[in-house]
Amino acid sequence: MSRQPRTWDEDDVRIRPGRGKSRPRSKDRPTYSDALPARVITVDRGRFTVVTDDGRTLLAIKARELGRKGVVVGDRVALVGDTSSDTDALARIVRLENRSTILRRTADDDDPVERVVVANADQIGIVASLADPAPRYGFIDRTLVAAYDAGLQPLLILTKADLAPARPVIDAYAALDVPAVTIARGEAKQPAPADLDAVVEHLTDHVTVLIGHSGVGKSTLVNALVPGAHRSVGHVNEVTGRGRHTSTSVLALPLPRGGLIIDTPGIRSFGLAHVSADSVIAAFDDLAGGLTECPRGCSHNESECGLDAFVAGDPHLVARLDSLRRLLAADAPEDPQD
Repeated sequence: MSRQPRTWDEDDVRIRPGRGKSRPRSKDRPTYSDALPARVITVDRGRFTVVTDDGRTLLAIKARELGRKGVVVGDRVALVGDTSSDTDALARIVRLENRSTILRRTADDDDPVERVVVANADQIGIVASLADPAPRYGFIDRTLVAAYDAGLQPLLILTKADLAPARPVIDAYAALDVPAVTIARGEAKQPAPADLDAVVEHLTDHVTVLIGHSGVGKSTLVNALVPGAHRSVGHVNEVTGRGRHTSTSVLALPLPRGGLIIDTPGIRSFGLAHVSADSVIAAFDDLAGGLTECPRGCSHNESECGLDAFVAGDPHLVARLDSLRRLLAADAPEDPQD
C-alpha cells in the first residue's frame, strides 16, 4: 500500500518565543554636555577620587564607554550620575579630556610598556638630598630627560642642605639653566621656614609633580607645604643608604597659596625606553637648529654630529651641548647606585 505525501500547514512551523519589545539601538551616543568637570587626585583599585571645579571631593568609577582608556592622577574628566557629596555617592567618569602633558616612564630600559605617571602637570620637582643619601646624578639626569621629553619645566629641590653643600649639584646643571632651591633642616628636622618660602614661590600657580628616591625628604616636604597632608615619613637604612618606600600612591594636593603638587611614591629607577634623543634636543631651542646638519641616524655623540659645528665659537652653547650629551648618555642601562 503506497503512502500519501504529507501536507504541511502553519501548525507545523516552529515559532521561537519573542524576546519582548525593545527599542531599536541608535548610533547616536550621548554628548554629556551637562557633565560636571573635575580633576582626578588619586586612584585606588578602580575607584577615582576627584575634585570638581567648584571644590567638592567625590568618588567615581570609569564608565563602560571609555573602554580601556587609562585614567591617571592629574587627568581632567567629565562626571555624570550621583555627583552629590553624600557618603555613598558614586559618580561616573564618561569623558577623558585632552591632556596638555604626559609624564611617562618604563619599568626599565628594555621594557616596551610605557606607564603614565601623571597627566597635565607643567613642572617637575626633582627632589634630591645632599647627604644621607648622597645625590645620585644618574637618576637626576634620567628624570631631566623624561621632563624634557614630556614638555615639563624642571626644578631641582635639594634637601638636607644642613648636612652638605649644594654648590656641586647646582654647578653640575648650571649650563642647562635648571633652577634650584635648597632646603636646610631646622628644629625637629623640619624644613627651615625661609627655605620653605623659596620653594613655595616656585610652586605657586603651577601643577608640579614631585619625583625622588625614597629617603630624600619628599614626604617631609609635602607635609610642610600642605599642613594636614599626613604623608608617611620613612628613614634611610644606615647599611644600604637607601630609604624605605612610605608613600604608596600618587596623590594631588592643593597648595594654600594656589597651585597643585602631585606626590609620587619614591622610585629607584626611571626607564627611558620611550624617549628619543631628538625629542630631548627639541626641548632646547638654542640647540635644536643644529639638527639639520646631523647625518641620518646621528646619535649626537659622534664625530660627524652637526651640533659640534653649530655651537663652535660660543662657550655657553658648547657647555650646553656637553651637558645635554651627558643627559643623552643616560639612556644606557641604569646603575642602581646612580
